[in-house]
Amino acid sequence: MASSLLFLFAFLIATFGHARCAPDVPWSQNYVLLYGQDHTQLLNQEKEIQISLDQVSGTGFKSLKAYGSGFFGMRMKLPNKDTTGIITTFYLRSYTNNHDELDFEFLGGKGQNYLLHTNVFTNGQGGREQRISLWFDPTEDFHDYQLIWNQHQVVWFVDGTPIRVFKNNQNIGVSYPVQAMQIEASIWTAPWAGEPNWSQAPLQAHYQGFGIDGCPAQLNTIGSECSSSTFEWNGEKYWKLDPQQQMAYEDVRNKHMIYDYCTVGPKAPPECQSNQ
Repeated sequence: MASSLLFLFAFLIATFGHARCAPDVPWSQNYVLLYGQDHTQLLNQEKEIQISLDQVSGTGFKSLKAYGSGFFGMRMKLPNKDTTGIITTFYLRSYTNNHDELDFEFLGGKGQNYLLHTNVFTNGQGGREQRISLWFDPTEDFHDYQLIWNQHQVVWFVDGTPIRVFKNNQNIGVSYPVQAMQIEASIWTAPWAGEPNWSQAPLQAHYQGFGIDGCPAQLNTIGSECSSSTFEWNGEKYWKLDPQQQMAYEDVRNKHMIYDYCTVGPKAPPECQSNQ
């Protein structure tokens, strides 16, 4: 029942709401490898990339440009083996001493669904983790994972359903992403995620949807043009969720949220109330 309701929300939002699907363009039009060239394969005339991980190396790629606002998305199909300790990602990040970052991180496991871990770094400070359980199997087919980032809010979407909101609360002293960021994707492992079962290697993730609908930042600096209303995503209807999106967002939080930094300490950080 829960998954059916979310499917209905996603259908209605995709039809009438704000989230977009990234268009199909060749991967090399907007992206370049970070590392792991021999663990990468371009497919379908560069409309798809397969990246893999084994005991030798993982793989990562990044956008050719940095951006200051926009819609950003990928279609992803995750590894379908024992993925204990494996982290598959899509995220935005800046390259400064005190960086900004907006994360989608998919934490694998054995005999359990993937967990979607999101985080926000501003001025080098993170610690704003949330985790949800997905209401579908992300290994069976491609699904849309998207971000909208403007001067008012950041929203994470899964198949058109908003799953996280981070509002611009600089007026109450909460830092907000203001640095030009590149789009990156990778597959890797970390000790805190568990011990990988290397007999399952190579672990392979697939990505599609390499169009980028964003405001390019000149010399990695966000100019005033990236806040201009000439860009659709800066328009007033993108300043907050509409009622239908808000209902879908609350449904995800109620049924699928398994960790929220806002509920861990004795007192919630000041931004938490406005992000619900």
